[in-house]
Amino acid sequence: MDKEELELELLLLAVYRLSGFDFRQYMRSSIMRRVQNRLRLEQLPQISRLTEKVIHDENCLKKLLHDFSINVTEMFRDPSFFHTFRKDVVPYLRTLPEIRIWHAGCSTGEEAYSMSILMEEEGLGPKVKIYATDMNESVLQKAEKGIIPLAKMQLFTKNYIQAGGRRSFSEYYHTDSQFAYLAPKQLEKIIFAQHNLVTDGSFNEFHVIICRNVLIYFNLQLQSKVLSLFEESLGAGGFLGLGSKETIRTEIESNFSDFCPEEKLYRKKS
Repeated sequence: MDKEELELELLLLAVYRLSGFDFRQYMRSSIMRRVQNRLRLEQLPQISRLTEKVIHDENCLKKLLHDFSINVTEMFRDPSFFHTFRKDVVPYLRTLPEIRIWHAGCSTGEEAYSMSILMEEEGLGPKVKIYATDMNESVLQKAEKGIIPLAKMQLFTKNYIQAGGRRSFSEYYHTDSQFAYLAPKQLEKIIFAQHNLVTDGSFNEFHVIICRNVLIYFNLQLQSKVLSLFEESLGAGGFLGLGSKETIRTEIESNFSDFCPEEKLYRKKS
């Protein structure tokens, strides 16, 4: 182990001991990029100096935790995924008396908003409950407000149309000169809560779990652990949706069928 790798190990250990958030099984390349960026912002020459500052400066620890959380998202991201979900998964969901959907690693909530709108358009709004979780409390506080920078809405509208949207997208929000405000009706279906995929366990049985573009930041051992958590949390016949570069090629694979491999949608066997 070289000195920089050792310094990084000690930094991640300090973060874990101080905060309870364990990033030691995240992909090293991803973590190192975020650490190097924080070094530049703090004008520090090496990781050991950052470790020292994290230990003695709570604000610096908070900044680093925010750096490590994954906050890249958009409404109806990868529209073909949502189009396939609408066309092929919704017919099954219609047969259920109630529907529980978990968006794990929801970031600022855009994909959970998207699912709420999709369920509304399919007439399933009254019987769906969407649980949107993330380890980062500050992004959850943003998500709960349903406020989106207006500059993003052109892309989100394009995504919505490509995902098979059936109305005018503007029906779901109102605007001022800077922001779009999601309609309260869409927010009331969603429960936002803090949950750490690395350390926390199952908290319900779900019909659908969506966790897209989160596992790519985990090493293989942690991916396996989290996928086992999802398998445990899904009811028989439930659906698992992953990101385009993610897979269930772990010990749980035999418990799932490839429902739509092109969109990384899997179904738990009965």
